[in-house]
Amino acid sequence: MSTVAYITARGLFGRRRVLLLLPLPLLVIGLAVICRAAGVDPDQWGQAVVVGLGLAVALPVMSLIVGTGVLGSEVDDGTIVHILTKPLPRRDIILAKLLVAAGVSAVASAIPLFVAGVLADSVKFGLALAAASAAGAVAYSALFLLLSLVTRRPVLLGLVYILVWEGLLGRWISGTRVLSIEQYVITIADKIAPTGMLNGKVSLPVAVVMAVIFAIGGTLFAINRLGSFSVAGETS
Repeated sequence: MSTVAYITARGLFGRRRVLLLLPLPLLVIGLAVICRAAGVDPDQWGQAVVVGLGLAVALPVMSLIVGTGVLGSEVDDGTIVHILTKPLPRRDIILAKLLVAAGVSAVASAIPLFVAGVLADSVKFGLALAAASAAGAVAYSALFLLLSLVTRRPVLLGLVYILVWEGLLGRWISGTRVLSIEQYVITIADKIAPTGMLNGKVSLPVAVVMAVIFAIGGTLFAINRLGSFSVAGETS
């Protein structure tokens, strides 16, 4: 399992795809620093940077890039066959891939959100954002890793979930918020460090339970899906 995780991390950071992780964190930090240095009231920019950019865009998009990249490219080019021929349980392969995806996504999102939170409000707020975004990264990574196994267009479907389900329907149709990871993250952060910048639309129990369901359910389905792959790299 550790070998698969190491190979996955090395492959991920050796691809140009990892360069796509840099602009969004830098943009979040850069905007927060500029607004703070200019003396702009955090009430005027905090929600736009922290929620509108950080939680609604940076976190899910970076999780999408990494989550679909740790295994999707191997499925597309057929190199997944080399992993499947190894004497490793399919469970260990998925867990190793998920560990790398969630870890990279959590770090890439937690750091800029922590900085933005500190500049917008306080260290406690920054830590709340970092903790909530890390939890969200796990749920997003499990979902997007699963998508990379069930479709040849995981990035497209991932963007539909982020932009349409969470971005459009989640803001206007209350029923869809129960299946919105973004809303879970906002609620968790808001409960840890209440502030006017955040306004969770679901209760804390719902946020925690559903985040766990996304993480565990996505992982179990991914393990089952990978189990259906033959040695030739095709599904049964």
